[in-house]
Amino acid sequence: MEVSKIRQIARIACAGLGTVALSTPAFAQAPGPAAGGGLNLLEIAQNMSTIAIIVALVLFIMSFWSVGVAIERIYTYTQARKQSKLFAPQVAKHLKEGRLKEAIALSGSKEFRYSHLAKVVLAGLQEYQFQHETGGSSMNREDLLDTVRRSIQRATALTASDLKKGVATLATIGSTAPFVGLLGTVVGVINAFVGIASTGSGGIGAVSAGIAEALIETALGLFVAIPAVWFYNFLTSRIEYFNVEMDNSTSELVDYFIKKTA
Repeated sequence: MEVSKIRQIARIACAGLGTVALSTPAFAQAPGPAAGGGLNLLEIAQNMSTIAIIVALVLFIMSFWSVGVAIERIYTYTQARKQSKLFAPQVAKHLKEGRLKEAIALSGSKEFRYSHLAKVVLAGLQEYQFQHETGGSSMNREDLLDTVRRSIQRATALTASDLKKGVATLATIGSTAPFVGLLGTVVGVINAFVGIASTGSGGIGAVSAGIAEALIETALGLFVAIPAVWFYNFLTSRIEYFNVEMDNSTSELVDYFIKKTA
């Protein structure tokens, strides 16, 4: 339910961004005939070729997608950070008091379902408990610690992969959107030359529609790419921070098991 609401908000936000972009002076209607004439957006859209329209639609889809991913990831990361701050002192208290089952229950509770630390700690505690309940106590100390350590490492890798979900899409959109816009620009320039050929004149009236179409496609490509790159860099920095936190938690948990099995 929360994800669907976020996606709905993302769509509304993207529609707002598109409206803002199209209402800026660069896209605004030129002065009317009394001031020398000009083309408005409706006239440009009516004169756009099929390829140019398809390119514009692709760019808008890419914009919706990138903003939707960014909003969903920012929400997830915010919840992960908040829940992890609450989780860490509580699970540490249980472990210091030797209450392993309570620590496992806390780590697996829905209250901390977004916490990356809870996922890592839960994997290590469950593996340690499993080894003891299935006769793992007969294992030597080093083998037991290696088994627990591998379980934690697997959980860390899976959690890191889950945190990265969708972020690579932002990098793809940020790097390809300008080229998609460039494709529309080339099509617009071609239309401008077609206008020259059809009228037999090189005046501004023959090429204005094609040039306007080309510039709009270029602007749309940049309008999509710039926020996508910003979001990608921001989210990547958050992922690196979470990876450091998980590595630290892994080391602390392994130290705890070393002391417990000593």
